[in-house]
Amino acid sequence: MQITIDRTRSIKEVSLTDCLIGLEDFMAVVRYGAELRFTGQFEETVNRSRVLVEKFLAEGRLIYGVTTGFGENVRYTIAPEDAVTLQKNIVRSHACAVGEPLDRESVRAILMMMILNCGKGQSGIRLETLELIRQFLNRDITPYAPGEGSVGYLGVEAHIAQALIGEGRILRDGKPVPVAGVLAEAGLSPVELQCKEGLSLLNGTITVTALGLLALYEAIVTLQNAEIAGALCFEALRGTVKALDPRIHGAKKHEDQGNAALNLRKLLEGSEIAANHIDDKVQDCYLLRAMPQIHGAAKKLVREAYEVIVAEMHSVSDNPEIFPEGEDDGTALMCGNFDGTFVGTHADMLAMAAAIAGNLSERSVDRMVNHKLNDGLPAFLVSNPGLNNGFMIPQYTAAGLVGEIKVLAHPSSIDSIPTCANQEDPVSLAYFAGKKAIQCMHKLQYIVAIELFTALQAVDFLEERQSPVLAAVHDFIREKVPFVDNDRFIAPDIEYLRELIREGTLVELVEARAGKLLF
Repeated sequence: MQITIDRTRSIKEVSLTDCLIGLEDFMAVVRYGAELRFTGQFEETVNRSRVLVEKFLAEGRLIYGVTTGFGENVRYTIAPEDAVTLQKNIVRSHACAVGEPLDRESVRAILMMMILNCGKGQSGIRLETLELIRQFLNRDITPYAPGEGSVGYLGVEAHIAQALIGEGRILRDGKPVPVAGVLAEAGLSPVELQCKEGLSLLNGTITVTALGLLALYEAIVTLQNAEIAGALCFEALRGTVKALDPRIHGAKKHEDQGNAALNLRKLLEGSEIAANHIDDKVQDCYLLRAMPQIHGAAKKLVREAYEVIVAEMHSVSDNPEIFPEGEDDGTALMCGNFDGTFVGTHADMLAMAAAIAGNLSERSVDRMVNHKLNDGLPAFLVSNPGLNNGFMIPQYTAAGLVGEIKVLAHPSSIDSIPTCANQEDPVSLAYFAGKKAIQCMHKLQYIVAIELFTALQAVDFLEERQSPVLAAVHDFIREKVPFVDNDRFIAPDIEYLRELIREGTLVELVEARAGKLLF
């Protein structure tokens, strides 16, 4: 299975039928504002499920969160006339996350997952409620949601649900403002949550999966860029392409390694630098010689995470879940589908992939700037070292970022803390796994940006021609990031390169010339 995300920015509309969309569609809505639509089949599925929930309530069936309290309060029966109050209470009482708010993209991802989770027809939520969430996405209305203090679900989602009932806050220009005025301005009205709706919006792996999908997307595009930076480093250090011989990689039965070697061969094809130095050394240093093995291993972790996290996006993680039986009846089954262990473990894997790739990238930077190891390039890659520090400190920055990633890569999903008077034990701590996986990928983007910056500087000291593909990358970046003759303020250059990485700009440029990079 090859993973592609190159359509994401070109998608302008996403229509939901069965909610089994791909990662590209998800990110098109969440990051790039593609318009979200509901099809008639989607609406019919949601309405059919809602009819069953109202039937269960009218008949007084004993159903968790509908005619009972929540958590350990399941032992208390709730009268039908209190069903609406119960749903308001779960939102109000659970909205106690703390700290800095989640950013716009994270909140939009959660809103999208609320629709995908509840829109499959097993939650019993009303179409009216999902329609308001759709309007939030299409009109770029972002609820204020503190991002700390969630074990896996409930707290963060409750702050978002508050906005839907007109009691929360909205982020506007980075500041929280009351939701009522924003809704009125947009011509929207808050919803009054009916039986089960509050529970469905707060329950399940909604937020865990949303954050996992964001981290997954970042991982794919960042590791693609890491291969481009690695190829530039290969030229800068005049590595021997003998280490990329397909016979070597065919002997190791890992498809991802072979694909990584093939990508490097594509990127280096036609390189005068590579041709002139193919026999310089018996073998290169580890970081060049094993680049396909290391990149391949990191990408394998991402590919496995892709399979699991996308499967979770396609799943229903509510409790209870509604199943029709016959023409006009059904049943509500209480379950544990809210558990986030699948996503949490694989979000932890994404953090590991960032640590693996980041370590290689930082070591590449160090070797390029170290005059004892870089085969004759000037110290710290400036013509007048001593007076100028050159690329000395970017390596420090990369080292610091790698250290931070390594701390964050400690798995969150192996831990558990009981909650709710031990009614909920064990408890998945997958929320933080997803949150820190995003942080790791953002840090990795900066490390790869520094590697790109450093490799371009190094290559400019060489007289031989680059490969046509890498020369195009060089020339494109040099339009905005000039060669560093003397020390200057370079932080904006690193930020610019990081944005090119995050947006996939360099991948598009490369693939237009060399064909698809395999992932």
